[in-house]
Amino acid sequence: MESSPVKTVLKIIVFVLIVGTAIGWFAQGNEFFLYKVFAPAQESVRRQVFEQSKAYNQGMIQELQNMQFEYVKEKDKDAKAALASIILHRAADYNLEDERVPADLRQFINQLKRERTEAR
Repeated sequence: MESSPVKTVLKIIVFVLIVGTAIGWFAQGNEFFLYKVFAPAQESVRRQVFEQSKAYNQGMIQELQNMQFEYVKEKDKDAKAALASIILHRAADYNLEDERVPADLRQFINQLKRERTEAR
């Protein structure tokens, strides 16, 4: 029994659809695997580059100096304690030993740290 040309064409179309779907499935899975493996390292490098940028460092120093000014200006003891917490939290992940950080800002933050540890 010979199959008709219509059946043959349908078989070819179904085969192409199955193979196309399998290739698409494999490519999508492969893309997910590659993302899962390489994305964390890529994001880590991106974060390091960002933290070394001039804009980030200038912004962080300016923000800490503004908070220092607000702290010095504040008269209320509770508000000062809250500001100290915020300042220490912001400065916790920042490299205060960087040469771009002004000495007075570094000393101020270190003083806040000492006061916080002595109060405990």
